[in-house]
Amino acid sequence: MKQEVYYHSYHNRDRLVHIVDADIGTCEALSVLFRLEGFQTTSSHNSADFFLAIQRRSPDVVVLSLEIELESSAGNLARIKQACTGAPVFMLADKPDIEAAVGAMKSGATDVISKPIDTEKFVRAVREALRRDVHLGAVQGGRRPIEIRGFNQLTPREREVLQLISNGQSNKEAGRALGISPRTIEVHRARVMEKLGARNTADLMRIILTG
Repeated sequence: MKQEVYYHSYHNRDRLVHIVDADIGTCEALSVLFRLEGFQTTSSHNSADFFLAIQRRSPDVVVLSLEIELESSAGNLARIKQACTGAPVFMLADKPDIEAAVGAMKSGATDVISKPIDTEKFVRAVREALRRDVHLGAVQGGRRPIEIRGFNQLTPREREVLQLISNGQSNKEAGRALGISPRTIEVHRARVMEKLGARNTADLMRIILTG
């Protein structure tokens, strides 16, 4: 266990998680959580402060309050995706809100996390998002080129499905996020696997993570 913690700390020590939430307690709790995992952290309590802060240093991960996003007529998420190219953005919801979550996912959020936060699951999701950035950065306009054989054959919708599958979402969850039926997701999933040469879901994940 100590070796595992040390490995993650070493691996994450140059990664900055920027938390954007009006609730000071939430910012402090998440800062402690990610620092214990070896990340660097900083926080802002409103979007104006956040956009000033990223001029000094662009974050590797953004945790953005859904409340702050919904209050913005300009659309903070879209601006963040443009300003912090390739950085996964996790939305933080005070309560489960499927409609808002679907909207956030369609706008490019990596995931929507509802309070109370499952910290172990949240940290795991952040690590997975950072690991995928090496191989799937171009899916969300990232910095690195795609090296997966067959990736260029995928349609935009198939790439969206691939992103959700790699987030660990089921056909039902992916369908809800994209506003289409689970059966349609299943069809897209089958085409993705065929084009990438994957025999099953486990094989698909291996291809994604190893590039």
